[in-house]
Amino acid sequence: MFKKLFGQKPAASTVPQSSANAATKTISAIQNLTEHEESLEKRKALLEKRVEAELEKAKEFTRLKKKPQALQCLKKKKLLENEISNLDNMIMRVNEQRMMLEGQRTTTEVVASMHTAALAAKDNMKAMKIENVDKVLDEINETTDQMRQLNEVFANPLGLGTDLDDDELMGELEEIEASELDKELLQPAPVPATKAPAAAAASPDKLPSVPQKQKQQPAKTQEELELEALQAEMAL
Repeated sequence: MFKKLFGQKPAASTVPQSSANAATKTISAIQNLTEHEESLEKRKALLEKRVEAELEKAKEFTRLKKKPQALQCLKKKKLLENEISNLDNMIMRVNEQRMMLEGQRTTTEVVASMHTAALAAKDNMKAMKIENVDKVLDEINETTDQMRQLNEVFANPLGLGTDLDDDELMGELEEIEASELDKELLQPAPVPATKAPAAAAASPDKLPSVPQKQKQQPAKTQEELELEALQAEMAL
């Protein structure tokens, strides 16, 4: 019933095929318009040269006083100018049509790229189901718990170390410390070394006097000796 109301959904393969055909037609149309535009430009350039030639003829006939021939050249010139004006309009329309097709082609390519990206994202979401994500997270959590348990097992002491009592070891250590302290108390105290009294500084007043040499008296003369002998006799 829904197919009758909304029509049958086109096959997925027909959409890319139609897009490819449209792109091919667009490229072909752009190329044809470009060729026509170039052809019109060439014809316009040719007509402009003919207009200049008819104008030169009209000037020449005017100098020669040939008025009918000059008017005939001006008529041809006017017809050529009208045709050039028509060519300008045609070139403008061709140019507009070509630019429109180029814009549509760019837009179509962008939309096609966005459509491809959307399909890829949709396929990725289908592949990445929420059940799969939950399963992966559960596996990660389970692995983490196992590693934590292993770390706890390796952290506990193994072998003979598990049978040792910390309180008993502390008691034995205290006994050793008390025994060492008793030994230190029983040892005689060391005798302090006596220091030799410092020698008293010799006072400069108590230093022994250095014997001084007596001044040598000069030798007495004979007269002085006789005078001393005379004084000694008088004293007696």
